[in-house]
Amino acid sequence: MEEKNRKGIGLFALVAIIISGAIGGGVFNLANDLANGAAPGGVVVSWLFIGFGMLMLVLSFNRLIKTKPALSGVSDYARAGFGDFVGFLSGWGYWISAWTGTIGFSVLMMTSADYFFPGKFAEANGSLTVLSVIIVSIISWILMFLVDRGIETAAVVNAIVLIAKLIPLVVFSITGIVLFKANVFTQHFWETFTTNLAADGSVREVIWHTMTGGALVGQIKTSLMVMVWVFVGIEGAAMMGNRAKKKSDTAKATIIGLSVLLVIYILLSLLPYGFMDQATLANVKAPGLVYILNEMVGGWGGTLMAVGLIISLLGAWLSWTMLPVEATQLLAEQKLLPRWFGKLNKFHSPSNSLLITQLMIQIFIIITYFVANAYNVFIYMATAVIMICYGLVGAYLLKLGIQEKSWSSILIGFFTFAFQALALYLSGWQYVWLAMILYTVGFILFVKAKRENGRKVTKREWVAMGIVTLCALMALVFLIRGGHTGTALDLRGLLGF
Repeated sequence: MEEKNRKGIGLFALVAIIISGAIGGGVFNLANDLANGAAPGGVVVSWLFIGFGMLMLVLSFNRLIKTKPALSGVSDYARAGFGDFVGFLSGWGYWISAWTGTIGFSVLMMTSADYFFPGKFAEANGSLTVLSVIIVSIISWILMFLVDRGIETAAVVNAIVLIAKLIPLVVFSITGIVLFKANVFTQHFWETFTTNLAADGSVREVIWHTMTGGALVGQIKTSLMVMVWVFVGIEGAAMMGNRAKKKSDTAKATIIGLSVLLVIYILLSLLPYGFMDQATLANVKAPGLVYILNEMVGGWGGTLMAVGLIISLLGAWLSWTMLPVEATQLLAEQKLLPRWFGKLNKFHSPSNSLLITQLMIQIFIIITYFVANAYNVFIYMATAVIMICYGLVGAYLLKLGIQEKSWSSILIGFFTFAFQALALYLSGWQYVWLAMILYTVGFILFVKAKRENGRKVTKREWVAMGIVTLCALMALVFLIRGGHTGTALDLRGLLGF
């Protein structure tokens, strides 16, 4: 008979945690991001593919929580399965993903504010204005000092943020269903297209073609990063499994939560296709749902969506301020970073990690002034790096399954790893390649931590660091000299030239 924890979290609460934790700012920009590269049919197939991959991921976390309760966090699983260096790569990657994700939040928040004061906070090419950079910098430092003083997200803040997220999304869904035009939605449902761009980068014309297998793969490729991004953070809900009233509730909550999220995401990404033609939808400014709802019902709709998004992003930003430092603190505890990173102040907050992370955030906030389409640049990097972390979770479960001769663990682990690897391959490695530059910074700290704890860096670790460093140097050369047009290594494109 299953043992129950009376003070634990019930099934309904677990489902609520999954939904609240996963729905972030990215969902408000889904429709117009997807419309740039996929027709409705391609979006549906992409959701099926990604839904399966995310299900395998959370089942992997659930299985590891039950079988390896002494381990915690993605880097711990990678270290236990494949050694110190891989554990460091996973933890450092999670750190990179978390703070680049907060920059994505900041860009989206200021483009939301730009709805009220057009041209004041964001440029037409998606970069931030000087005023936005100053405002975002101030907010970022305030949140850092709040967390440094031991103030984390409280239940009241979570409740306000959840309401701010759900009310405008529910209003949008109902309005989208009422105004849905079947003839607009089905006109090019199962077709592919090419676009003619105007001088300012907007879509001037959409030319339709018959859907082929290669074209469908192309539409999935363009959708992957945006779709995976809206699930980033779902691992936090899976990690709550050890606090459930019943262990069996964890798997149930995972399936129910993912099903609900997929319904929400599919509605919010597909309903606009039944209201606007593809070219119009692709040209909608970020954040898309703000401007689409404004077109649907008038100014009050855009205002509701923009205010809800700003509140939602502020709450998420506060929560995510702790995510990067949790990763570095765990690495310090695992002796993969110097003890300095794990040092706590009198408020029991990791001040040193917070300061280093905040300095990196500040540097890249300034970069948002120069980078065109800054929101996508930073969320794509955050998503690409965390997919490596997720893939290592699947690889560890696969390894355990082989050792324990457990077919269920083997299959779940294999599909988790295979999905993340395939998704990275399809979406392109250029953002991972770009992140290699940030990985090399961490190698200095990794070597220092090894020596601080009286351990030698092995030959394999030196060779691995050398390979990654070589990739970083190549990425830097491509970034300076110019890579392929439209990629993360196309500096001219990123700067809007």
